Amino acid sequence: MSIILYGIPNCDTIKKARKWLAAENIDYQFHDYRKDGISAVLVRDFCSSLAWDNVLNKRGTTYRQLDQAQKDSLTEETAIDLLVQYPAMIKRPILSVNNNLYLGFSAEKYTTIFAAQ
Repeated sequence: MSIILYGIPNCDTIKKARKWLAAENIDYQFHDYRKDGISAVLVRDFCSSLAWDNVLNKRGTTYRQLDQAQKDSLTEETAIDLLVQYPAMIKRPILSVNNNLYLGFSAEKYTTIFAAQ
């Protein structure tokens, strides 16, 4: 089984997801956006599978620091460019299980995902 958890290590939700995976003895690879980088190809994959407006975290400080013109002119293409430039704006975590993508974390959600494997 191929499992990749995407995010940044100091995010509280990432910490919860990693703790849950460890408690369930599930081996996974952690992809740190800051250390490992992120490509436009990967962000496009996230957006095509999960919808760009779901992938874009509008509650974070990075998004709030965008100027109003950037926010008003958001399209899938401009959002992808911004997400590559500012990966902290990607909602976390994104979990890839055998190339199926899942957004967000809850113990119930992960239990359901892994029960189906």
